[in-house]
Amino acid sequence: MKRRLLLPCSLAILTTAGCSMAPYQYSPADTADPSNNPAKEHPQAVKPSPSPTELIKESLYEQHQEWKGIPYRLGGMSKRGIDCSALVYLIYRDHMGIELPRTTQYQALVGESIKRAQLRPGDLVFFKTGRRGRHVGIYLEDGKFLHASVSRGVTISHLTDHYWKSRYWRARRLELERNSSP
Repeated sequence: MKRRLLLPCSLAILTTAGCSMAPYQYSPADTADPSNNPAKEHPQAVKPSPSPTELIKESLYEQHQEWKGIPYRLGGMSKRGIDCSALVYLIYRDHMGIELPRTTQYQALVGESIKRAQLRPGDLVFFKTGRRGRHVGIYLEDGKFLHASVSRGVTISHLTDHYWKSRYWRARRLELERNSSP
């Protein structure tokens, strides 16, 4: 009795296994309608173009990499040493196409005054560092700004750092989106 059942069961198993293991063969109907073709690759999703604000932010981070660690030098305008207003001046001139005044005193007068809560990439942030001392940096994002620090050279700091938080003075916005290159 076991032999009688063994043959039909074996045939059923082989038949089923053969169907599931056979390679798929395309018919002309499959290639006529591309949605039926499982081998057809899906087109890659198209990324949206970055916003002007994202382009400005990206450019500023690139500038940080280029200038990172360059020492602070009062009156300096080169990779041998640079001061805060020169860094801002050169980045705006060379990468944003905007000619700014050379000194922090006059940079604090350009553009539109904005509140701290309105900051966006590319805005100028100013600090009172002494009775007459002023400091400038370029806002990046999330409270971070790029500047030439007296103690650390060109670096990124945070507005909430103890030193900067107590010295924050004002912010100015320039029209960057029309002037920045794509």
